[in-house]
Amino acid sequence: MGIELRKPALVAVWLLVLGLLGALAWRGLHISGDLRSFMPPAQTPDQQLLMEQIGDGPGSRLLMLAISGADEASLAQLSRGLVELLHTDAQFEQVYNGSFDPATLDPHWLPYRWLLSPTLDTHALDATFLADQLQQRVADLASPAASLLKPLLARDPTLEVLALAQRWSPPKAPQSRDGVWFSRDGRALLLAQTRAAGFDPVAQHAAIASLQSAFAALPERGQAQLEISGPGWFSAQIQAQTQAEADRIGAASTLGFLLLLLLAYRSVSALLLGALPVLSGAVFGVLALALMFGQAHGITLAFGFTLLGVAQEYPLRVLSHRRAGEDALTSVRLLWPLLATAIVSAAIAYLAFLASGVPGLQQLGVFTIAGLLAAGLSTRHLLPRVLPLRVHDVAGSGWLLAATTWLDRVPRLRWLPWLLLVVSAVVLHLAPGPMWQNDLAALTPVPRALLQRDAALRAELGAPDVRYLLVLHGADAEGVLALSERVEPGLAALVDRGALDAVELPSRYLPSIATQKSRQAKLPDRARLAEALARASDDLPFRAGLFAPFLDDVETARGLTPLTPMEFAKAPFGARLASMLVERNGETLGLATLSGVHDDRALDSFAQASGGALRLLDLKSASESLVADYRTRILRALGVALLLLVITVGVALRSFRRAWRVLAPMSLATLLVVVVERGCGISLSLFHLVAVTLAAGLGLHYALFFEHRCHDAAAAQRTLHATLVCVAAALLVFGLQALSSLPVLRAIGLTVALGVGFHFCLSILMARDGKS
Repeated sequence: MGIELRKPALVAVWLLVLGLLGALAWRGLHISGDLRSFMPPAQTPDQQLLMEQIGDGPGSRLLMLAISGADEASLAQLSRGLVELLHTDAQFEQVYNGSFDPATLDPHWLPYRWLLSPTLDTHALDATFLADQLQQRVADLASPAASLLKPLLARDPTLEVLALAQRWSPPKAPQSRDGVWFSRDGRALLLAQTRAAGFDPVAQHAAIASLQSAFAALPERGQAQLEISGPGWFSAQIQAQTQAEADRIGAASTLGFLLLLLLAYRSVSALLLGALPVLSGAVFGVLALALMFGQAHGITLAFGFTLLGVAQEYPLRVLSHRRAGEDALTSVRLLWPLLATAIVSAAIAYLAFLASGVPGLQQLGVFTIAGLLAAGLSTRHLLPRVLPLRVHDVAGSGWLLAATTWLDRVPRLRWLPWLLLVVSAVVLHLAPGPMWQNDLAALTPVPRALLQRDAALRAELGAPDVRYLLVLHGADAEGVLALSERVEPGLAALVDRGALDAVELPSRYLPSIATQKSRQAKLPDRARLAEALARASDDLPFRAGLFAPFLDDVETARGLTPLTPMEFAKAPFGARLASMLVERNGETLGLATLSGVHDDRALDSFAQASGGALRLLDLKSASESLVADYRTRILRALGVALLLLVITVGVALRSFRRAWRVLAPMSLATLLVVVVERGCGISLSLFHLVAVTLAAGLGLHYALFFEHRCHDAAAAQRTLHATLVCVAAALLVFGLQALSSLPVLRAIGLTVALGVGFHFCLSILMARDGKS
């Protein structure tokens, strides 16, 4: 009686310790959303650029916005209001809507316009050019644009600032009405570049939420609507959809799992206490991540909790194997040698993730191994001390006795495995489609409607293509800028031929120092410029001395030190140029973005003709090679883990024949999963490999317990009961996932469900001789 009274106290202490450790671990663990942690280290320059561009590249961080549902004047006002709010939001680096406000110009940078604008490349700052410009200003002042030009007139009568603003707009900017961009169907258009990596759905979701809140806060919003598109939008939407569907499936499977356990064990207390080892595994898994890495990806935790599902078998085995009137400690002590072999073997299987060289998978391996060991040890040493003394012995149940008798009569066809191997080879040879899925986009496909909307917005805004980059090689940044200027005419010719719609080169923002000095040398001194200006303004209605600020700026520009990328970084468009220049292995790379690529072969031929100075980078091809390298790493690691598993099981069972009866069904069942999915035309991805590993861990348990020779019929019935409950639970949970509309969840669910079924059947046919 005293022991029974102490059990609630032990449960309370157990939960308290787990709570304290969990809080400590969670405080020390930073959750990341950057999917690049699930990518292997880049092996080639293209792969290295890919890893940077899919996260930090300007194309991946660009959100395309459209405002509709109001008249043109209201939409323009909403566009300006949204830009004003987002300029103060630290989550956004730049926001464009085609508007230009002279009052926002920094006077410090205005004299540099003469070094940055290409005007002096084709015109001299003489009386003829100035007279033409001033005559245009007279006409402009009589137009609706007068309010925009008046603040600029005295300091910039040639409108070099506007010329630069136009040059620095997107290469194929949309039409401007009422001072802002509009689409052909009357929507106000904007571009917003986030600071967060494009492959970080958590940060992108936060930025998008801030954007939507800013739009909702506009007082004149009325019935207007905001449309958003771009890589960051897709990333956030897919994550939200995945999370929502995973929650729904998780709720349904949890309810079904609890009902199954209640039916199997007829005890609420046993069910609740049996959850403690799994909870312990989860806490210690998170603690291990906090201590070893300090951070983890959200996918690591999601996959980790899924893989930790293997640990649910440990308490279920204890509950099923208890005899009536037998102390729980005695039951666990008898069960432990076999259970310990299963635990260690499963942990060894997950060592493959540690050897993969991929940070996300290494975290996954640490979480799962720590969790399995913690769940196993708590099942051995803590769970028996809190289980109730009275227990329902499952042996002797009529249905279980009938099931055991039927299974004993099932013929063990020795030729069946060999037949399955032959059939598998034929199916794999004839299977449609590629064996492996290398396209990252196929794993999280974006709905067609969203892709069509994205393409339409991208075409309207002239936003860069997210697939192609033109890479410029230079010894330093100055070399890249000079190369950019040299190739500009050739690329313009390709645009004229229709090979692409537009190209954005680094020299678009900052000319080389040589070009800046050349333009600077063409600036006349103050006396000559004043004389030319006086002749140009004869008979024009400008008062004397009006253009003194213009003369001051030109004189200042004559003495300026040419801008370098480091100095230009402080300018309003400095961040854009900085994202286009990358230091790499002693050289500088320039990244030119391309819009509307129609003839990639023509672009590639142009790049190859440069003698290695240019290179067309296909990010899709680079990603596919990265995925292939990734898969090779994992398969090699799984091969090493399999070898260690063979050694471990052989040593534990002390018999090659017994080890064969355990490992052969596991291996054949894994092969059959692959065969069925390939026969259905499914190409295998990373998620299939993770799911196959989980299914193999479950199958190893089935084979170990079916291979074990029981000493009496009751013990055999208990073993069968435990296995049937574990199989039913796994089929329920992962069978529901297999019905998901999302490729990731469907791949995991279908693979594990198939694996559980094959492992169970083959464990009976190959590991158990029917006489145990």
